[in-house]
Formats: sequence, structure tokens, C-alpha cells
Amino acid sequence: MQNQKRVVIDYVSPKINDGDFFIKRVVNEIITVNAHVLVDGHDVIAASVLYKHEKDKNWKEVRLQHLVNDEWQTSFTVEKQGYYTYKVEGWVDYALNWQHGIERKIDDNQYVKSELLEGIEFLKKIKDKTEKNDSLFLDHLINIFADEHQYEEAIKEATCDRLHQIFINHPQKFLANTSKDFPVYVDRLKARFSTWYEFFPRSTSEHEGVHGTFKDCERLLPRVAKMGFDTLYFPPVHPIGEVNRKGKNNTTTAHDGDVGSAWGIGSKYGGHKDLHPQLGSVEDFKSLIQKAKEFNIEIAMDYALQAAPDHPWVKEHPQWFKWRPDGTVQYAENPPKKYQDILPIYWENDDYKNLWQECLDILLYWIDCGIHVFRVDNPHTKPYYFWNWVIAQVKAKHPDVLFLAEAFTRPKVMQQLGKQGYTQSYTYFTWRNTKHELIEYVEELTKTDQREYMRPNFWPNTPDINPMHLQGANESKYIQRYVLAATLSSNIGIYGPVFEFMIDDAVPGKEEYLNSEKFQLCHYDWNKENKLITIITKINQIRHNNEALQQTNNIKFCYIENNNLLAFYKWNDSKTNELLIIISLDPYYSQQGSVQVPLHELNVPHGHLIQMHDLLTENIYNWQSEWNYIELHPTLPFHVFKIIK
Repeated sequence: MQNQKRVVIDYVSPKINDGDFFIKRVVNEIITVNAHVLVDGHDVIAASVLYKHEKDKNWKEVRLQHLVNDEWQTSFTVEKQGYYTYKVEGWVDYALNWQHGIERKIDDNQYVKSELLEGIEFLKKIKDKTEKNDSLFLDHLINIFADEHQYEEAIKEATCDRLHQIFINHPQKFLANTSKDFPVYVDRLKARFSTWYEFFPRSTSEHEGVHGTFKDCERLLPRVAKMGFDTLYFPPVHPIGEVNRKGKNNTTTAHDGDVGSAWGIGSKYGGHKDLHPQLGSVEDFKSLIQKAKEFNIEIAMDYALQAAPDHPWVKEHPQWFKWRPDGTVQYAENPPKKYQDILPIYWENDDYKNLWQECLDILLYWIDCGIHVFRVDNPHTKPYYFWNWVIAQVKAKHPDVLFLAEAFTRPKVMQQLGKQGYTQSYTYFTWRNTKHELIEYVEELTKTDQREYMRPNFWPNTPDINPMHLQGANESKYIQRYVLAATLSSNIGIYGPVFEFMIDDAVPGKEEYLNSEKFQLCHYDWNKENKLITIITKINQIRHNNEALQQTNNIKFCYIENNNLLAFYKWNDSKTNELLIIISLDPYYSQQGSVQVPLHELNVPHGHLIQMHDLLTENIYNWQSEWNYIELHPTLPFHVFKIIK
């Protein structure tokens, strides 16, 4: 196919799958665009990024700057929630090409009267588009370019900076070439920075053996807020099935009084749009949501698309389940785990449109009740394109809604969920324990294109996962794991009060909690205080006060020769907040080493004094060397230094 365009645009970034999926940002975040832009020959070219919000009529433009070797770069800021589009445009800039050519000839003492006359045509094309002063200036240039007697002034003005800037401000984009459009989705800040706390509402009663209520949850809001958490996540709060209900410790026989697994959703009391009657009414739930807002806490609901055998769907929509010849439905399995109390949805049924709509209606119902954050159970066992559809449907009406994918599964599966629209994702942090493992994993998340669509959420534990390294662990190990999560990732969460009370009894040989709260009521002394709670509270306050910890991607690991010490530098985009974090990975013994301060990234010359303000102890240290001695003890196995230059 014939094409007169000469400028080639290649290797545009950031993009995901060549623009099939949107990259992600939050409000007021920067997008730095890179592209290869080149032309045949030696003509002067120019390029811009054009971008606009979905509700904007006109494109905004920012010029790309040439770096080296036909590589160009520029940045723009996304200021509103919702979808943006950007593209790269490139053209031969004949006016700048003329000015560059005449400047070289003048420098070579050539007579350029003919070139001046050619320049008049460029001036006439833009004169009427300029402001009054510039228009008058161009009129003057047109006159002197044509006047033989004003040749000396003409050649001086032909190469002046003012004319150069006018050409830049009013480009003539003859035969411009444009890349394809690339999508961006912009969320609110909480998509990038959130601090989650999980507990079971049914275990909140002040009295042992008594089922907790939403009113009991309200009583605990001050505690959650005091510890510095902004998101309170509940496992499912719906009616729990009675058929095949699980007993304590996941036994297949439930006895009188056994409460069952909260994920076995649905009974004679209702399904996904209903609440467990012992927790309280819809009015009680809405009251809790509003009360939480007074403490700057959002309630997050569990969105688990599965059904107990006695869920109303089983009778009302039997086509949504896959029935076997003997009239039964195969219960859910995730070998070696078996879920006899759960029937999986048959997503390939002929009535899938009504199924999808019902799943959307569930979300919209709870959104109308005031919920704007959902943790999604096992999303990897449902179709990817369903998630793409349902998340887009929700976001179109409710852009504040956020989705956390609970998918501890294969890497590419987790990545695909991120591409299809999930706001945040659980990660493998729970199992990354050594220095090498942590660096390798965080570099994967922050230095590859995953940084554009995977927002990691680091959880040291969950009701499903009691990791081996926390089983029988001491206080120092718990401190270490929380500080690692809270400083490496801007989105974090813990399952409490199990974590802060260091309850770690395990099923022998498994990463499962003994006497798991998933299958029984637990009773806690919610007024209990300990050192770990104090550390968690202080770390959460530090996160709140330091923008460097409110994002994940700006991180550089620093050299420290001891493999039991992890050091890294973090900063906000404007570099007005810079931190150096050092954490001991040894919960039993003191560790020493010399850390190499990243002077180049700090833009600090060798020998320049910098102050290191320990944000936990408030101690200030004066460092004047690239290498500085560190010693950390298990009693306080970390430093969070604010760098003062």
C-alpha cells in the first residue's frame, strides 16, 4: 500500500500487549512515554504525545524530546479518574529544517538570499495563528527577508531563538504519522496505597462462644484505626450452607453449633445478596459502613462466586451447575484441598448471560449499600473475559470501586487477571524469605512491564496460609515480615488478630492454621497490647507520612555485603521524600555490615554530609561517606531512614 508519510514511529511504551490492555495509573500520577521516531535522510523531525480523558473533546499535546539514537521521551500527568488514551505523532518539521539548513550555510559564510525567500513561505503559513506580538514580528521578518538592503539583519533574525520557538509552538504537520491509540485507566489513590486488616466478624463478640455481630465490629473500629489501617476486609458475611457444612478443623462432619466455612455461601436464609442473620440486618451493615468512614476506614467485602448445596440458585437456576448422571454436582476441589460444602458454578452453561448479569447485580447491590472495595475469592477459576466484562461494567458507573484478586496461582494467570482489569493482586511475597528471593521478586514486579498493570498487595499471612517461616516464629520474625511488606509494597494487609497476637499453631506439615477460624468461632482479647502492635502502628504511621512508601515501583536495592541484611532506597516521583530502609532477615542474632549509599541517585557528591533520620527512634545520624556501618539486633531488626540532604 502506498504511503507518502516518511516518519516511522516504533517501540512506543508504556503499553500492554501492544495496546490490547490498559496500563494503570492513579490520579495525578505521571506517564513517561518513550518511542523510537526516525526518518529517512537527515531532515529535522519533531514528535508529540497526544492524550485525552474519555470525557474530553480535544487532545492535549506535549512535545517529545530527543534523547539519543532516535529515542524520544516526554511525560504527562493524568488528572482525573477513568479512561485516558494517548498516541505518538511524528512529522518532518520543514520550517525547523529550513532554519537548521540556513544556519549551517550562514556559518559557512554562504550567501542565502534564495533561502530567505523560501523562508517567507513558512512565515506566512503560521502568521495568522500566532499572538499579536509574534504576528507583528513575523511581518517584520517577511519584509526584511525580501529586502536586499536588510540582508545582514535578515540572516541574524533567521537564526534567532525567538523564531525557533515560534516554529516549535506552531508546527506545520505536513504528512504527519501517528501511532495507534494506547489505553490508560486511572484509579483513585487507594488503588496504589492501602493498608488492609482482615478479621472474621463472627469472632468479634466480647463473650466466648457467642456469635459476633456488625455492632461488635463497630466496637472494634477505633482499634483498627489506631493501628493505622484504612481498609477493613471481611470474609463472606452471607448465609452459610447447612448441607455438607464443614466442622471444626475442616472435618466433613459438622456437629451442633458448628458455624461452617464462611465461603460455603447460601442457605434457606438467602444467597449472595443476603447477610448471615446472626451478624445483623442490612441496616446494621450500612451503619457499620458509615461508622467506619468516620475513622477513615473502608469496609471491603469478599466476592466469592460459588454456592453451597442449599444456595437458592441451586433450585432457581439449576442450569448454572453441571449435573452428573447420578443427579449430583461435583463439589469444588483444589487438590489436595476438597470443598465438599461448595458447588462450583458451571460457566459454560447456555444461560451464561443471565448468570453474568446476576453476578454483576450482586456487585451493584452491595455498591448501593456503600461498599467500594472487593476482595475476590479464587478469580482464576472463573473466565478471564467474564472479569474483563464485569469489572468494566462496574467501573463505568462506579469508578471508585477497587478489586483485589486473591489468586495464589501460576504467574501468568495472576498477570492475566491484572491485565483484564483487577486493581490489585495478592502475591508470592508470603513465600519469599531470603535476600535473593526478595530482591528477585520485587525486581520482577517493579522493573518489568508488570509495573504497568500489576499492583502487588503483600500479605504476610491469610486465613488460608500460615507460612512455614511463621510457625513457631519469635517476635522479631513477625516484626521483620511486617516491615518488609510495609516498605517494599505500598499495598499491604494482614489477617488479624492472629498475626499481631502471633498465633501460629499449625496443622502438622501444612501451611494451615490449627483450629482454623475458617471453620469455628474464635474468642480474642481485643484490648491486648504488645510490642508487635506498637511496631505495626508506628510503621503504618510512617507509611502515611511518607510518599516514598505510598508507591511500589520507585525502588533501588543497595549493596550490603551481608546476606542477612536487606537495604533499599525508595523515593516519590518528585524526589521530595527519600528513604533508605535496612532490614535484618535474622530473627535470632545481631547482624552487621556496611551499606553503600546511592549517592548518584541522591544527586549528592562524595564527601557531602547527609543526615539520616530514623523515623522509628527519632535518632539522627550524620553520614559523610558512601559506605556506612550498620548493626541491627533482633529486638529492633530494621531502620527506616529519612534522608535529609
